Amino acid sequence: MDKKNLPEELQILVSERERSLDRIRGCMIGGACGDALGYPVEFKQYEAILEQYGASGITSYSKDPASGIALFSDDTQMSLFTANGLLYGQTRSALSGISSQPRYYVYLAYLDWLETQRGADHEERICWLSDVKELWSCRAPGATCLDALSSGEQGSTEHRINHSKGCGGVMRVAPVGIGLRFQDDRTADIEGAEIAALTHSHSLGFMPAAFLTHVIKHLVSDDDPIDLLGVIHDASDMIRSIYPARKHLGVFMDLIDKAVLLSSNNSSDIENITSIGSGWCGDEALAIAVYCALKYQNDFSAAITAAVNHSGDSDSTGALTGNIVGALCGYEAIDPKWKDDLELKNTILEISDDLCYGCLMDGNGEYKDEIWLDKYVNSIRR
Repeated sequence: MDKKNLPEELQILVSERERSLDRIRGCMIGGACGDALGYPVEFKQYEAILEQYGASGITSYSKDPASGIALFSDDTQMSLFTANGLLYGQTRSALSGISSQPRYYVYLAYLDWLETQRGADHEERICWLSDVKELWSCRAPGATCLDALSSGEQGSTEHRINHSKGCGGVMRVAPVGIGLRFQDDRTADIEGAEIAALTHSHSLGFMPAAFLTHVIKHLVSDDDPIDLLGVIHDASDMIRSIYPARKHLGVFMDLIDKAVLLSSNNSSDIENITSIGSGWCGDEALAIAVYCALKYQNDFSAAITAAVNHSGDSDSTGALTGNIVGALCGYEAIDPKWKDDLELKNTILEISDDLCYGCLMDGNGEYKDEIWLDKYVNSIRR
């Protein structure tokens, strides 16, 4: 961003927000790195991973032979569309004063993502990401997401459209913690849950999304030093406050507590992760990420490597771990080997920066950002 051309008051605002840029980039890129590392082994048993990659499992990218880059899965695709929807809604509110809840705009963005997966045209496209040809690739998209979005119904925590507690709800909501970081915790956390519940109606599908939203929100906005364990405990307290009557609350909180306890023992990662679960369900995927993030909070590479080497949903547990540890350590601290050959790295950085700075225009101001308008206003197809 060229701050020299901004009005003085906006230069001050941008400088303030820029303090979070490295962590926001770390969160978004980190999630994509963990996803890309785990994607090739998503459906493999642990023993098969060791047989193919050696005694330490997969520890570096298995790159696409045609392009020479590390491909990510639907987890990162949907995270990017989540961010695009949030920014579209924010821009609409800033320029016109007309706005709905963020979940509505994210829902519209998910319909754009659905178009990239099934090719079914729809009346209104809001996402500039739809013009990125690489995002029209099917990367093992979750059946629950596809079916829910194809149903024409917009799910919520009170309007159940299925009984899914899969991790497809939580794996895509890290941008909510970034985009809503100026909201109060309760509002942001509830929105994270509602965005997950658009497709996943079971409380173990959407409560983890509220939890992750809370964690990411604090990691990208709190001042140093950050106490990750304290943030985890604070998120647990908030979830108990928001969802006291949900019958699966105890199951979820017990699993998070177990992950915290396991992170301080001397057992092997595979033993600990296996005792948590396989990660196909939202609570298990998040708990595995909490375990890996706490155990390796100062070592991004070790965290995502531990997160993907197990007999379960490796790309999602890798993505969630990468979101958390990437936000904690920041983009610059991530080893270049993870960033250099990552698919659409510049696109991820671009939307990370947009999440950081936000829409700086308003309907009554003189300042205009033509690039922003091209992406979040003029790209809309009706």
